[in-house]
Amino acid sequence: MAKEESVSDLSRRKFLGTSTMLGLAGIGLSTGLSACKDGGAQAAADSSAGAATAPAHGAGHNPHKLPGQLDDYYGLWSGGHSGEMRVLGLPSGREIKRIPVFNMDCMVGWGITNESKAILGTKPDGTPKYMVGDTHHVHASYAKGTYDGRYAWVNDKINSRLARIRLDTFECDKITELPNVQGFHGIFPDKRDPVDQNVDHTTRVFCGSEFHIPHPNDGRDLESPEKYGALFTCVDAETMEVRWQCKIDGNMDLVATSYDGKLAASNQYNTENGIHYEDMMSAERDACVFFNIARIEQAVKDGKFKTVGDSKVPVVDGTKAANADPKTALTAYVPVPKNPHGVNASPDAKYFICAGKLSPTATVIELEKVLAWFDGKLDDIKKTIAAEVELGLGPLHTAFDGRGNAYTTLFLDSQMVKWNVAEAIKFYGGDKNAKYVVDRLDVQFQPGHTNASMSETREADGQWLAVGCKFSKDRFLPVGPLHPENEQLVDISGDKMIHVADHPVYSEPHDFIIVKRDKIKTRQVYNLDDFPLALKDPKESRVERHGNKVTIHLASQAPAYSLREFKVKKGDEVTVILTNLDKVEDLTHGFAIPKYNVNFIVNPQETKSVTFKADKPGIYWCYCTHFCHALHLEMRSRLIVER
Repeated sequence: MAKEESVSDLSRRKFLGTSTMLGLAGIGLSTGLSACKDGGAQAAADSSAGAATAPAHGAGHNPHKLPGQLDDYYGLWSGGHSGEMRVLGLPSGREIKRIPVFNMDCMVGWGITNESKAILGTKPDGTPKYMVGDTHHVHASYAKGTYDGRYAWVNDKINSRLARIRLDTFECDKITELPNVQGFHGIFPDKRDPVDQNVDHTTRVFCGSEFHIPHPNDGRDLESPEKYGALFTCVDAETMEVRWQCKIDGNMDLVATSYDGKLAASNQYNTENGIHYEDMMSAERDACVFFNIARIEQAVKDGKFKTVGDSKVPVVDGTKAANADPKTALTAYVPVPKNPHGVNASPDAKYFICAGKLSPTATVIELEKVLAWFDGKLDDIKKTIAAEVELGLGPLHTAFDGRGNAYTTLFLDSQMVKWNVAEAIKFYGGDKNAKYVVDRLDVQFQPGHTNASMSETREADGQWLAVGCKFSKDRFLPVGPLHPENEQLVDISGDKMIHVADHPVYSEPHDFIIVKRDKIKTRQVYNLDDFPLALKDPKESRVERHGNKVTIHLASQAPAYSLREFKVKKGDEVTVILTNLDKVEDLTHGFAIPKYNVNFIVNPQETKSVTFKADKPGIYWCYCTHFCHALHLEMRSRLIVER
């Protein structure tokens, strides 16, 4: 914290942590959590470290940007059940853009234009296939171990869809629905090709699923939970087609990938395969399941797979019982405590770290030893655990600074804990003098996701840490029962974490990444040649009729549309194709038709189209909705619907 805490702040945090602990104890979960007591390893570390004792900022670490100053980083944020993705500038925290993905957006026309409907998917009657989405995790494409600025991906947990965002335009260009999956949560792209090691960039995106369902989920086996299952999915990064799936024991939460591309992993809860929550928390240890990607793809190539229901996607068997022999195993289950939440890859490419959630611990897993187990050179999968150390109550997600330190959110303690991975390994190995906890910082309140600048890349730079706090309480002006969430910015450039800013955000974002701005090269103006339906000249404007189907070819050029009016008949199916012929950066036009649910924008040199039925006779003024010119209000055309 940047300020000294008041008594009310402390009492509120104590109340929140205590009440949550009591609730967990009430459902029989006190065992895993009670391990972290005042006498535990470094548990007595000063929880106010980094608060009143925090040093002043060093030069260059002021989060505030003056007018006209650009931010140093892009923050790519999920939007939660708004269904969108968001772009923030960091360190300022300014929201730059909201990218509609699984939601409808009547400003850009997402879900309204024909082009966006083709990406979202529609029913036979042309209405959207789904009206809701729930974005959780955002990750970007890699080359040579760092972000390459091509793509970002985000999941839809509700309807099991994966969306791709082009980072040159910050727009969604493809959406894929995963078959036979529910509760699609964690994603991560590979960092290089797992089969062809000469391909040093992202070729696949891996997708975990949380919920067990029957396979196929068509009404059979409804009351036979022992026949339910969950599938890990591989999607081609370029085509966005599903390559294969792998059936596993337990539920999957988040996903991580190794820098050599050989391994993907998901932290798991409910290895008990329970269907009620009390059954999902009976075991003291769950797992981090590792996938040997090359072996899985060889099994698919060799025909060692099944298919499920109507899907043609190959499904291999990654269950524990089918993979007992390390030399042929497709998967490996590393035991970790208890209901872990989060698995993250360290920038030195050596470790995956699982946080315990219902255990006060984090588990450090050595990837070289995981590969050794697959090769039959390690006799016990438990020997892949390099450290398992206490951090505090409710550890969830971990970020890295590139200097050997990890930063983990403690949901129940409302803290960030900074800890050194090498020292944790020493402590776990028996050196009780090793001081692995470096610093603690109180945050407001109940932190969930966290990430640091360039954290899970080879270029982790240890400058900024963002912390997503699920509760904001009295941090901002009250706006009724729905509170904003609180994204907090922390300076991690020095030994102490320094809380420098709070930013309210519209509920309910989840994960995010922080990317150096020079990694992303955007287009500021489109190219007409990219749009097959584009008008190249206003003189090409016209009305075409084929039976009761009418197509309006229209251009916008400030401050006018190329057609002053266009006539159709009642009952016509009308398609308006609009091209923005302006070439000036930032000169966007809108197009709206009253009473017909039409509103969208076209950016410079862009073309979009809409289709609707002209079922209401009359005059309808089509007007520009996006300010463009001193004569913006006069920029209109008339739709005339004749009886």
